[in-house]
Amino acid sequence: MAYKLLAAHREVISLMVVDVFTKTTINCPLAIVSEYAANPDHAPEWYVNILSVEWQTPKPLTLGSKIAFKANFLGRELAYVYQITQYVPGEILIMRTADGPFPMETTYTWTAEEDNVTQMTLRNKGNPTGFSMLFTPFMSLMMKKANRKDLEKIKSILEKKSRILY
Repeated sequence: MAYKLLAAHREVISLMVVDVFTKTTINCPLAIVSEYAANPDHAPEWYVNILSVEWQTPKPLTLGSKIAFKANFLGRELAYVYQITQYVPGEILIMRTADGPFPMETTYTWTAEEDNVTQMTLRNKGNPTGFSMLFTPFMSLMMKKANRKDLEKIKSILEKKSRILY
């Protein structure tokens, strides 16, 4: 009996995890896409909800870098600090935050599909705690919608730049 209760509890907890995955294809070389996306200074340009960024460690971006973000999500202003936990330029960037009511991990990946075509993925994964845990299903839907807009925006910005450069 205790085993069944524990298994049911784990299943409920696993349902509370937000895991949102989106991707897009950008008609622009991988080096340009990955350099732009991995630079936190550009985040307010292409992220719909990010208002500002502030480096808490010296530039450039490296493993362990910390960047403070201010964002607006679901009508609330959020402030959080991401730490870079994995970074391979042109391949992958993973950053995590443990502060606030919604610890989050964000992952970008880039893959060259052709010389001037790049696939970019964006994944947000987290486990809300406290009051925000009640809104996990709704938050997942809203995050997916926002992530789609973010990728549409970065695609538009970079494809315009690419047309000018090439």
